[in-house]
Amino acid sequence: MNKKLTSRIGGGVALASAAALALVGCSSSGSSGGGSGTTTLKLVVADYVTSASGPSAKYWDTIISAFEKSHPDIKVDVTAIPWTNFDQQVQTMIQNKQYPDITEGDYFSNYAQDGLLYSAADVLSNPGNLLPAFKTQGTYNGTQYGMPFTTSSRTLFYNKKLFAAAGITAAPQTWADVEADAAKIKKLGKVGFGLPLGAEEAQAESYLWMLGDGGGYQTAGKYTIDSPANVTAFTFLKGLVAAGDTEPNPATVNRTDLWGQFAQGTIGMINGSPALIPIIQSAGVLKSSDWTSVPIAGKTGPLSVTLGVCDNVAAFRPNGHEAQIKEFLDFAYQDKYQLAFDKEYDLLPATTTATKALSSDTVFSPFLTALPNSVQYPSDTAWANEKTKIQQTIGTAVTGNPATVLTQLEQTATSAS
Repeated sequence: MNKKLTSRIGGGVALASAAALALVGCSSSGSSGGGSGTTTLKLVVADYVTSASGPSAKYWDTIISAFEKSHPDIKVDVTAIPWTNFDQQVQTMIQNKQYPDITEGDYFSNYAQDGLLYSAADVLSNPGNLLPAFKTQGTYNGTQYGMPFTTSSRTLFYNKKLFAAAGITAAPQTWADVEADAAKIKKLGKVGFGLPLGAEEAQAESYLWMLGDGGGYQTAGKYTIDSPANVTAFTFLKGLVAAGDTEPNPATVNRTDLWGQFAQGTIGMINGSPALIPIIQSAGVLKSSDWTSVPIAGKTGPLSVTLGVCDNVAAFRPNGHEAQIKEFLDFAYQDKYQLAFDKEYDLLPATTTATKALSSDTVFSPFLTALPNSVQYPSDTAWANEKTKIQQTIGTAVTGNPATVLTQLEQTATSAS
């Protein structure tokens, strides 16, 4: 497997954001380019890696090269934007009417609301092959516009060596287990539980703990961020932090940093995705027998559901390239390209056929098993801004008043809805 790490689904920064935006701004939005009778599609993708070599663009270049050979009348210009800036820069493009034809990232519902998107049925010959677990998340007003291209699910990773040294004989199944185990690991001079509530992905870590008491961001389609279950979850976390069983100041710490520390053997437990595995392997500190992953501990037992996330493809109407977009997406969604992407970034497929092809992989199988029972983030038009507010502020709930912080977030979400 590859060494690289991914963004929200697992990631970092690859290309200079200003250069990426400038490149998009220079692309033609019409049907010219490449010669008479040739249509040029503008493809804007999220870059998931930490190196400066732009591997996401290179992955897409492989597909594009093969596609253009078999479709000489269609050219594809690809621009990769660092994941951390992706939503903002695509929104800027739309505001400036520099419309892409296809995006592969996160944000789509507001564009669907504005009538800018083709539906999945418009631009895929077999939309039914997309994993059904993510259909609702990609749907706006009863129609699927967001098409998952890559997916991920979450489990609890723990360091078996530290557990043995601390006299812990079993994986944690409840919050009480997490608390007791973290305290024992702290006595070894290590971090008991890695709790990344910094801006990178606080919304994901928070959701996993909300699920632990049956909570979440919404109930029956309405925001319930300050529900009693969510307050209970953050009250528990506040106690964990106050006891020194986590790293100091979780609100300022990102997942990427803590995953690296887990790979160095200095953290006992952390919630993670398949993207953590290559980080562990590349660090060379923990052998495969030194760690494992299990269902995430909940308040009274292991979770029967977990967070499932995906990056959505969105296909834009303004340039009028429906037929060409469909040709390209049918090509790009082939199993061989799905599997190549997932092996490059240690993520999971977004189609039923590719998932079946990967089902025998012993590393990925626990995450694939979790996908059908996964829950997703809200898909309404308020979520994009609410996610940003959560990333910026929810970490303060573990040092301040959990109910106050969650109520403030609830008010902004409800108002926006």
